[in-house]
Amino acid sequence: MIEIRRIQPDEAPAAKRLIYRVAHVIFNDQRPLEESIAYHESRHELKDMDDTQKNYFENGGIFLVMEDEVQIIGTGAVRQLEDKICELKRLWLLTEYHGTGLGYRMTQELLSFAREKGYKRIRLETDQSRQNRAFEFYKRLGFYEIARYSDNQDDVAMEMIL
Repeated sequence: MIEIRRIQPDEAPAAKRLIYRVAHVIFNDQRPLEESIAYHESRHELKDMDDTQKNYFENGGIFLVMEDEVQIIGTGAVRQLEDKICELKRLWLLTEYHGTGLGYRMTQELLSFAREKGYKRIRLETDQSRQNRAFEFYKRLGFYEIARYSDNQDDVAMEMIL
């Protein structure tokens, strides 16, 4: 049975590992998985997940995990960017679950949360060339491209009116 729930503090390492596993496949990383994880951890690319309480729950947001029995199979989060604007973050799902509607289910849960918190817009960043499935998914949901709002030069910024 698939369940979506709040992440527990001790689950952050497992959630990070899931993201690294999925990214390893999507970005076609040729290094062995463990080497890839060590490289990305050394660059602190998921440092916001080291303290989900501070970076999400205390920042007008939430961090959710999707579980199939006892295994975390997906993640998704929302955090405040500015007044009435939040950001969709860390939406990842194990590749064997892609195309099952579970990513949509997680996204709807996060969008409902954002609306309940009173946000008027939600933004995200994604790599259009290497994450084209995600980019097209977001477009189908109603996201549209906007000017970059961070210094991440590789990603496309998108927004949706809630």
